[in-house]
Amino acid sequence: MAKRELIETFKIMAPGGQATPAPPLGPVLGAKGVNPGQFIQQFNAATGQLNGKIVGCVVRVFSDRSFEFDVKTSPTSVLIKEAAGIEKGSGEPNTNKVGSISRPQIEAIANEKMEDLNAADLDAACRIVAGQARSMGVTVEG
Repeated sequence: MAKRELIETFKIMAPGGQATPAPPLGPVLGAKGVNPGQFIQQFNAATGQLNGKIVGCVVRVFSDRSFEFDVKTSPTSVLIKEAAGIEKGSGEPNTNKVGSISRPQIEAIANEKMEDLNAADLDAACRIVAGQARSMGVTVEG
């Protein structure tokens, strides 16, 4: 039996529970040696409760063309846009503000992202999230 060694690790972002093997996801997976249909089926089963929310995923490909993946939390920018009720961030965040977000909303986002953030406590995580919100042109209240 051949040894199963790690060939490649890469990151992708896809809608949870609604990913399809169509471009852009399918060609990327195929180029990396992953069976797109098999990956999509497992990914959608693992992220079914997220219902279309964009999530990150770290995929590890092995020498026998098998793979493993870890589902991460949604990007902070997606969570901020959802909380502020905006379509996209500002092109000029220092002059054009596109929305606002409250302190309890920032704390909720920080709690959700805590395992993926480089923060020692909730207050530091809140400062990270608030900084990203400001850089998107979203006003932080409170």
